[in-house]
Amino acid sequence: MKKSIKVLVCDDSALVRQTLTEIINSDPQLEVMGTAADPYFAAQKIRSEIPDVITLDVEMPRMDGLTFLKSLMAQYPVPVVIISSLTQNGSHLALRALELGAIEIVAKSEIRNTKEHLEESKIRITDAIKAASMVPVRKTAMNKPSVEYAAGVKPDPTNPNSPIYKTTDKVIAIGASTGGTEALRFFLRSIPANCPGILITQHMPAGFTKSFADQVNTICEVTVKEATDGERVMRGHAYIAPGGRHMELYRSGAKYFIKVRDGELVNRHKPSVDVLFNSVAKHAGQNAVGIIMTGMGRDGADGLLNMQTAGAKTIAQDEKSSVVFGMPKEAIRLGAADQVMALQEMPKRVVAYF
Repeated sequence: MKKSIKVLVCDDSALVRQTLTEIINSDPQLEVMGTAADPYFAAQKIRSEIPDVITLDVEMPRMDGLTFLKSLMAQYPVPVVIISSLTQNGSHLALRALELGAIEIVAKSEIRNTKEHLEESKIRITDAIKAASMVPVRKTAMNKPSVEYAAGVKPDPTNPNSPIYKTTDKVIAIGASTGGTEALRFFLRSIPANCPGILITQHMPAGFTKSFADQVNTICEVTVKEATDGERVMRGHAYIAPGGRHMELYRSGAKYFIKVRDGELVNRHKPSVDVLFNSVAKHAGQNAVGIIMTGMGRDGADGLLNMQTAGAKTIAQDEKSSVVFGMPKEAIRLGAADQVMALQEMPKRVVAYF
């Protein structure tokens, strides 16, 4: 098979450059066209040949990755996969890079030279690069609240006839991957404070989900947090599965709780959307709404079908508003989605369900 996706690797660590090169070149669809120890060397290579995807560290000598990313998007808008360490500082920088136009995040600690971690890294890194190569790099405007909420039109929680009033036993489950961080920002900041509990599995490495949750929490009416094992699902709260751990819903009496656990990769991912959706189908059934958003692959498609079979209302993001129409497309193909709609329609429609 002809190598179709050319990758430029930019990292100040020679070991990381070597390991990334081996991982990327091991995939028949990918080829490392060059490596660079810092953004200045990367810029020289780009002037000679523009790659299909760039892998980029965020903390490098001479010029930091964010400054380079801003310049890159202004001159050569190329899909970028961020490779970052798992320090608290590094996680915030990587999330900032997503806001500036980067497509995916891979944790640098995933590139350790042991057989076990290398095999997991191959899947994560090559999938991230392939997903990035499919994304047309463009400016987005998904951080604004929907028109209805911006105008102050929200359900009245004191009115017994209000849909939100009846949702004590309800739960919303969301799965997303590539492009999901921006989609989730839009969705969560467009949801009122008294909504049912929301459980979210976003494909993201360990160490980044808490920073992402804390960041989104500052712009939302709902409380957004990284999920912890054993905590109760509360109205007005959104719980994001910790990177590197599966998240499930379970029920004790009339109350919902969260289980966070380790385990094998499911559909190449941990956390896996299917793991979440299957647990919601089992324990919430018709009291749930399932939403599958933008992302590469098919994680979540089977789980959404199980939710639908159990009586839940199910939604898939449409192709036009998806960054990568992989996961929603698979769910639609299975007939798992009751409705297919643009991201911008979802908040109002979900609120109307309750």
